[in-house]
Amino acid sequence: MNILVLNCGSSSVKYKLIEIKANKVLAEGGVEKIGLPDAFIKFKLADGSKKIIELNISDHNGAIKSILDILTGAEFGCIKSFSEIDAVGHRVVHGGEKFNKSMLITDEVIAMIKECYGIAPLHNPVNMAGIDAITAVLPGVPQVAVFDTAFHQTMPAKAYMYALPYKYYSEDGVRRYGFHGTSHRYVSARVCEFLGVDPKQQKIVTCHVGNGGSITAVDGGKSVDTSMGLTPVEGLMMGTRCGDVDPGALTFLMQKHNLSAADMQSIINKKSGMAGFSEISSDMREIEAAVNNGDERAKLALDMYENRITKYIGAYAAEMGGIDIIVFTGGVGENQVGTRANVCRPLKFMGVEIDEAFNATIRGKEAVISTPESRVKVVVIPTDEEYMIARDTEAIVEGREIR
Repeated sequence: MNILVLNCGSSSVKYKLIEIKANKVLAEGGVEKIGLPDAFIKFKLADGSKKIIELNISDHNGAIKSILDILTGAEFGCIKSFSEIDAVGHRVVHGGEKFNKSMLITDEVIAMIKECYGIAPLHNPVNMAGIDAITAVLPGVPQVAVFDTAFHQTMPAKAYMYALPYKYYSEDGVRRYGFHGTSHRYVSARVCEFLGVDPKQQKIVTCHVGNGGSITAVDGGKSVDTSMGLTPVEGLMMGTRCGDVDPGALTFLMQKHNLSAADMQSIINKKSGMAGFSEISSDMREIEAAVNNGDERAKLALDMYENRITKYIGAYAAEMGGIDIIVFTGGVGENQVGTRANVCRPLKFMGVEIDEAFNATIRGKEAVISTPESRVKVVVIPTDEEYMIARDTEAIVEGREIR
């Protein structure tokens, strides 16, 4: 079964075509700068090199048509016709309280996705554009929505409610939803397979750390708390997002500088985090280079970034009443060996001990980086959200229960 996985952003569409039975990636790439004069598609060739082709497209329909043309074209194609695409899986960022699992896309599901526009105005409309585009270009091909928020719907109310007037929850749906759920679900299950342990017996903290980042407490295979909230701004210090901050500081700045809500939304989403504080970059490689060159602000930014991760791991261990496994994933978690070491070092009091020499050799591959004596296993597991989306899509199309 060939499954096309789509991740639609406001001006981009990432794709991966997966032969799911063989777990084989047939093609992958993405369209960027949709609606702009310099739009292009970038994709990987069979030899691993990348090809870029300029496009003249104005919307997501055009982007997806371009992707399908590449997939079936004589020069770069890997399938002969659209009929070889058996199903399409879509990443949908926000499912609110309506969805606790992936769903076959029907008119009813579409209506409920649209009902979440109010709490995800930047994400769900463009996810929906991808669904509409496939419906137009590939009518009759089954489509599945895989929700970032679904894995976290097992959180208890004490973890997801905010201490605001209750009416803002009952009337407006303001609560913690969490994100990166597909990644947290994948790595928390995969690490148990990798270690040969029963997930129902494990207390796991999964650290999805990249340009965006979140941490999740997984107890017995279920999410019981997570660091992102109503939006993906809460929690960790990120590339351009501020993470946890006193809301009073924000209202103070709004009043002092006459900032609108839109101004503040831009500041906390796009102008804060590592980039805003360091005034260097949101890229951790550039931050580390600046630290190595003696830049004190970069060093403080990195200390803040790592301290926040350590704090959440400790908090979630306390919340679960123990911890068996810590998982690092995401671009930073999989590759920044110094950050992993610095995050784990203060956790020695609760039995965390990593092999620092071995840790320094691990980038982008599965490995146990804790010592044999460590009471807590520390493991690097590269995430594979596209595989999870494809697997869910296959199960739903075949009428099987999602695991």
